[in-house]
Amino acid sequence: MLTDLEGRGRIMVVDDDPDVSAMLRTYFTMQGYEVDTVSHGMDVLPSCHRHRPDLVLLDIMLPDLDGYEICRELRSDLYTSNIPIIFLTQKSSRTDRLAGLALGSDDYVTKPFNVEELKLRVRNALRRAQYMSSTDPVSGLPSGKLIEEQFRQLLHRSNWAILYIGIEGFELFTSKYRNLRDEFIAYVAKILREAVEELGTFDDFVGHIGQDNFIIVTMPGRVHALRDRITGRFDRAIRASYQKKTEADQAEQESPAISLALTVGVVTRDDGPFPDIRSIAETISRARREARDQLLASH
Repeated sequence: MLTDLEGRGRIMVVDDDPDVSAMLRTYFTMQGYEVDTVSHGMDVLPSCHRHRPDLVLLDIMLPDLDGYEICRELRSDLYTSNIPIIFLTQKSSRTDRLAGLALGSDDYVTKPFNVEELKLRVRNALRRAQYMSSTDPVSGLPSGKLIEEQFRQLLHRSNWAILYIGIEGFELFTSKYRNLRDEFIAYVAKILREAVEELGTFDDFVGHIGQDNFIIVTMPGRVHALRDRITGRFDRAIRASYQKKTEADQAEQESPAISLALTVGVVTRDDGPFPDIRSIAETISRARREARDQLLASH
C-alpha cells in the first residue's frame, strides 16, 4: 500500500500506445513510483490482483475493452473497488467526461497532456484516497483500510459469513437523478445498519466498499434473516419512493424504465480455504456476480 504520497507507490498505466506507456513509466519511475504497464483491457483486473496498484491511469480507447468497461470491472470487484482511476483519453466532450465520472473515475485528463499537471492530479487522487480510506463521508460507514482489517481478522476466525450487497440499476438511476445519489447511498446504509442493530450483535460489521457496494460481516446463522430484512425494506422503502418518480418521468418523456434491486452474494468460512484477504475478496466478488446473474435470469 501507499506509504509516501510524494513518491513511493504503485501506478498501473493502461494504454496500447507503447510510446505513451514508455514515457509515463520513465517519468513516474523518476518520481519514485513503481510503474506497471498493461496494453489490453482484459489484462487489467488479473494484473491488479497480482500486484495491487495504488492508482490506475486508464486510456479509454483500447483494442479490446474500452476504459468505461474496465472501470466498471474494477469498481465491481471488491479487491480493486477503491483504487483511484484517472482516465487518459482523446475524448474531450462534456458527455464523455460525465460518463467516466459517473462510473466512479477520480479524474479525467485529455490527451495531449502536460506531465507536470498529470503528476499533480495523480498526487491529489492518492491523497484523497488516503483520506477516504477509513470512513466513507456519504454513508458514514467504515471503508478501505477498516474493511481490509476486518478481512485480516477473518483469516484467524473459524466461523463467519459475509453478505456482499450491491444496488442493481444504481448507475442508470444516478445518471438520471444525480442530485439524489448521496441521499440514495445514505438511505441504503441506514437500512443495513438498522437491520444489523435489530438482528445482529456488536460483533457484526457493516462496511461501504464504494459506490453502490456494501458488506456485512456476521455469523452464518444470521445470514437469511439479515438478507430478508434488508431486501424487504429496500423493496418497500427505496423502490416505492424513487421508482414512482422514475415512472412518472417515463410517462412524460418515454425514457427507459429504471429497475432498482438489491443483489446479495453470500460467502462463509466453509467456502474456503482462504489463505489471504485477496482470496476472500475474489470469492465474495464472484458470489455477488452470481447473485446478479440470477436476478437478471429471473427477469
